[in-house]
Amino acid sequence: MYGAAGPPARSASAPVVRSLRRPPPPATGVSFMNNQKQQKPTLSGQRFKTRKRDEKERFDPTQFQDCIIQGLTETGTDLEAVAKFLDASGAKLDYRRYAETLFDILVAGGMLAPGGTLADDMMRTDVCVFAAQEDLETMQAFAQVFNKLIRRYKYLEKGFEDEVKKLLLFLKGFSESERNKLAMLTGVLLANGTLNASILNSLYNENLVKEGVSAAFAVKLFKSWINEKDINAVAASLRKVSMDNRLMELFPANKQSVEHFTKYFTEAGLKELSEYVRNQQTIGARKELQKELQEQMSRGDPFKDIILYVKEEMKKNNIPEPVVIGIVWSSVMSTVEWNKKEELVAEQAIKHLKQYSPLLAAFTTQGQSELTLLLKIQEYCYDNIHFMKAFQKIVVLFYKAEVLSEEPILKWYKDAHVAKGKSVFLEQMKKFVEWLKNAEEESESEAEEVRSHGPWHGTQLKNGENGIADAPASCWRSEPPPAQPSQPVIPLLHYFCVNCEICFLSVPLKLNKIS
Repeated sequence: MYGAAGPPARSASAPVVRSLRRPPPPATGVSFMNNQKQQKPTLSGQRFKTRKRDEKERFDPTQFQDCIIQGLTETGTDLEAVAKFLDASGAKLDYRRYAETLFDILVAGGMLAPGGTLADDMMRTDVCVFAAQEDLETMQAFAQVFNKLIRRYKYLEKGFEDEVKKLLLFLKGFSESERNKLAMLTGVLLANGTLNASILNSLYNENLVKEGVSAAFAVKLFKSWINEKDINAVAASLRKVSMDNRLMELFPANKQSVEHFTKYFTEAGLKELSEYVRNQQTIGARKELQKELQEQMSRGDPFKDIILYVKEEMKKNNIPEPVVIGIVWSSVMSTVEWNKKEELVAEQAIKHLKQYSPLLAAFTTQGQSELTLLLKIQEYCYDNIHFMKAFQKIVVLFYKAEVLSEEPILKWYKDAHVAKGKSVFLEQMKKFVEWLKNAEEESESEAEEVRSHGPWHGTQLKNGENGIADAPASCWRSEPPPAQPSQPVIPLLHYFCVNCEICFLSVPLKLNKIS
């Protein structure tokens, strides 16, 4: 264009014009537009390639069943070999997905249709619970197979519980022999902890209860359970799932009584279970009795009505008197808000208990009842520290009110007390017990006379003029008791306790003993 001379020379005065266009980016193999539009991040995680030996073969339930049945048939009746086969197969077969099919085969020999029947067109195996011998030893061996399998594959635990719940609902579809085998197996599995006692809820199905299937199944189940463990362990398992008070629901509503339950299970050889249910029923009745008793006391119902109600409940629920006196004592002590000051609570307690003495006396007609009451008083005074110094005063009050008698008090003092506050309470009772022992040596008439007025537990006796004890004005008896026609008027001698400043005893004395 410019020829050989090239472009014309730029004059020195000509201005320099710079281009505003940006130079093209260097060639990097990525287009400029792609660089502007960046790729968005994805949420897909990193993929790990599963080793071929860890890959599980996926089957439909029928194929899974065929594989398990074929393996069990090859192992035969050797349950050790069965356990090893199941352990090894879990690495290849999808136990998690087909847990229900697996357990159906191990229990019934094949997949169960609704209602508990086996489908005719399905493969079956005789290596299962229902085809085994009907004895406890064989069921214990099968329980070990289930136990090992679930310990090895922990995720099967929930599926196995669901399977047993389903099997219990299908009981009507099984033969009597099959039900007995399942009951024994279930009892063993409950005993070793493989199953939770909550599975027994299935036995309360209305149809099973109505036809007596639940009760008959429970007999076999509890026999094997108690054979493995004792009744206390069984009771603890039932209590943990709040089923300890529901066992009578195994019978129809018109037969849900302690008497019927006791008779049925005792005749079946389960006397321990019968006694347990009777005790549970009694405990429930005791709680209801105490609740109603407290309500009656808070309303201020007459004692005769309260006593009548309690005696009816005793007869109805077969509650012994020593148990009832404990309930009455607890109810009496819970009806008042006690003073927090130790020096005032004793006076408050004496006043309160004096009011309720007739109620307590109605349920201490037996020596064991009196001893039970003494132990309840001891425990209460120990547990409530403000009552520690009130123990002896409460006992003396009950002695005077004929709630307690000499023999139970002496027995308590000698060897029937408990360890709670033992040294403190025995020291408090020492002088009173000595007085009781001396009173026993007196004639029966004199002992009765002394009892009617109360004990002397004081430390000092002072005689005043005319044989009357020197005591505060509040202790004086201005008039002696009326004399019999053939006897002269006998003056009174007051026994005054200088420790507590209370006159406890006023005893008519013979004239020849007064100086």
